[in-house]
Amino acid sequence: MVMIQIFGTLKNFDVKTAQRWFAERRIPVQFVDLKEKEMSRGEFESVLDAITRETGSRQEAVERLIDSKSKDYASIAYLDDVDKADKIFENQLKLMKHPVCRNGKMLATVGLAQKTWEGWK
Repeated sequence: MVMIQIFGTLKNFDVKTAQRWFAERRIPVQFVDLKEKEMSRGEFESVLDAITRETGSRQEAVERLIDSKSKDYASIAYLDDVDKADKIFENQLKLMKHPVCRNGKMLATVGLAQKTWEGWK
């Protein structure tokens, strides 16, 4: 059975959309509210690795994780990729795009990705 984790906040519209998408398909999810408990370093690296496998580039994976609409975006816009990844990890609520959906350790998406989720069933 597929077990999906959704990382985000309850007030985020895209997070609510993702939760509804999985619920409508009766796919069980574990919601992790980043206001209560942020991703561990291992979870964060697992997500980054999964996105890197999809994009073929760690740099592209880091860029996908960034919420460029965040008011704090300027604080990381000109950092190098290693520093960007560390800064995103340290500021998951403010700098990371939500939702982050993870299917085990090998698959992950950032933002709304219904077409990708279709393949997770």
